[in-house]
Amino acid sequence: METVLLNKAKHDRNRFNCGIEALNNYLKVMASQQAKKDNTRTFVLEDETNESHIIGFYSLTMTPIDLEALPKQLQKKHQSSSSGGLIARLAIDERYKGKGFGQWLLIDALRKLLAASDSVAFPVVVVDAKDGAEGFYKHHGFQAFQDSENKLFITISDVRISLNASAS
Repeated sequence: METVLLNKAKHDRNRFNCGIEALNNYLKVMASQQAKKDNTRTFVLEDETNESHIIGFYSLTMTPIDLEALPKQLQKKHQSSSSGGLIARLAIDERYKGKGFGQWLLIDALRKLLAASDSVAFPVVVVDAKDGAEGFYKHHGFQAFQDSENKLFITISDVRISLNASAS
């Protein structure tokens, strides 16, 4: 499996339905516009039987980080940092749920952000968990910011350790 950049000429965005209208609309209307403006990059996982069908997608960008919302030891360690990587959206079409694609897409997004951090350093990956998705992210090592249950983070060093451990 491999993700590719969203291509509105190739991918059937109108067919995609994750059950959350805001995420469906983002993919249908906003993702290509945001990419053109260099605000986000949206990656899709294509169905191998029909590459126009989208199994799932995620969008990546950068975000400012509030150091005071991080645990004290991270505040001190990253006191000169001002931004982190952001998994802005992640969704799976309802037809493909329960098959491990969400975890696969999350790991793929983390791999891309880890590679980016090797060129342009940033200390954390942030996600705004929507509609009860906090448990999914916490299961994969994310923890809540001190000021918000739905806004979670994982350190790049923890991503590196996890991905290196899973590669061995």
